[in-house]
Amino acid sequence: MNRLVVVEAHGTQGFVDALRTAWDDGDAVLPLDPRLPAPARAAALAAARPDQPTAPGDALVVLTSGTTGEPKAAVLTHEAVAASARATSSRLAVDPTSDRWLACLPLAHVGGLGVVTRALLTGTPLTVVSDVREASAGATLVSLVPALLPRVDAARFRTIVLGGSAMPPDLPPNAVTTYGLTESGGGVIYDGVPLDDVAVRVDGGGQIHLRAPMLLRAYRDGHDPKDPDGWLPTGDAGTWDGAALRVAGRIGDVIVTGGEKVWPTTVEERLTEHPDVREALVFGRADPTWGQRVVARVVPAGDAPSLDALRGWVKETLPPWAAPHELELADALPRTALGKLKRPSG
Repeated sequence: MNRLVVVEAHGTQGFVDALRTAWDDGDAVLPLDPRLPAPARAAALAAARPDQPTAPGDALVVLTSGTTGEPKAAVLTHEAVAASARATSSRLAVDPTSDRWLACLPLAHVGGLGVVTRALLTGTPLTVVSDVREASAGATLVSLVPALLPRVDAARFRTIVLGGSAMPPDLPPNAVTTYGLTESGGGVIYDGVPLDDVAVRVDGGGQIHLRAPMLLRAYRDGHDPKDPDGWLPTGDAGTWDGAALRVAGRIGDVIVTGGEKVWPTTVEERLTEHPDVREALVFGRADPTWGQRVVARVVPAGDAPSLDALRGWVKETLPPWAAPHELELADALPRTALGKLKRPSG
């Protein structure tokens, strides 16, 4: 019987050793975030069902963040994990004889876990730390979220793989931006271009769909989110011209104001280009006249900007209905453990 082994996902070599041992024994691994409080831990285990056997070929059970509801447990097979390792390593031109991966993101999430698995499966040297600021001599490749960029000397690395949230406007030249999901085993679109064997389509409603060998087999509750042809609806909106994908944001995040759609990520990108804005979070708030109004929560870079100044700035490049109607100033923005913005609703 194939078991699901729960491994506390501490940022140490011990996690890597436990993963190897479980795989050698034919078992799948559930990396469990040791930072979870008791209720969240219980919900995670309930979703993952470690008391139930896994199917032959299952390698990992990875929990989604659960920030918008109950967590789901995605099952990734050995074939899917290997396909991801091959495709990402090929795109990044990884050379096991000269490169070394630094794993510093939480290993219970696919962004950090993927660094470990691709290093193991390609024989590339690996250093695992719990904080990117820890010693990492010799590492040439690292996977980060944008919020961690200020903590590192980007020039130390050959390539920085970025994912997980909206990108700042001033990326280092060695950064590669990625798009993917837990259900896709991590990033499958690099700088807008699909990895080898990854297919993309956008349906009539603007939703992005993916088909690839690295997609999940199913969730642990048995539900397979893919359609009969193998396409996975992502819940994200975007545009695809046959060569490059542009992601607009989560479909559930779209703001409808006066009948017009506003994508928060697009407005956030424009706001952070303003010299007086360090960070921005955009969301909709219920409005009796417009249905929703656009709200901008901003961390100033110096002098606090005015609402009128930011509205004018946004309207220089975006439709007028995208300009915020309300401004909130903050010292910091709410983020998840992976640095993703926590966007409030109405």
